[in-house]
Amino acid sequence: MFIETETTPNPSTLKFLPGQAVMPSGTRDFRDETEAAASPLAEALFSLGDVTGVFFGSNFVSVTAGEGSDWSALKPQVVAILLDHFVSQAPLFHAPSADGIAVPAEEDADYGDDPADADVVAQIKELLETRIRPAVANDGGDIAYRGFREGVVYLSMQGACSGCPSSTATLKQGIEGLLKHYVPEVSEVRAA
Repeated sequence: MFIETETTPNPSTLKFLPGQAVMPSGTRDFRDETEAAASPLAEALFSLGDVTGVFFGSNFVSVTAGEGSDWSALKPQVVAILLDHFVSQAPLFHAPSADGIAVPAEEDADYGDDPADADVVAQIKELLETRIRPAVANDGGDIAYRGFREGVVYLSMQGACSGCPSSTATLKQGIEGLLKHYVPEVSEVRAA
């Protein structure tokens, strides 16, 4: 097995491609060791000490290193953990239990949608799914829709895009411009 590595726009994050599916559907973002407890792979990566974020995409794993970390020393360790995991065909997540059930924190809650805006929301979600999410995934991250209220679209950046120095520019110049062009009801995009 060979694992390819790609840089991302976030200098703290590398994207690792194991050449096989990672997540059969959806994505998963781990921002600390507590969240990583749900996944043996995420736990192993956080155990390296320099890892501050792990993101599972459809066919990649993005790993974020802490400030001042040396990727030349960390990268071989990450590759070794990924190789062990994928060669052994270990499960990506621990068996589910009731411990995994939690109410999302206020900051993670959706902003909600006005039912009168159902058509606009459908257009926004379609553009996110077909045009924006694939581009963001190429950079080792994902974007999650959080809501649409009074012309404002609320989105959260995940994986390599979370904390990336260019994420504000991506939201404002890239995503906002695209959504405003195709959906005239959109007046602004904000990070949730």
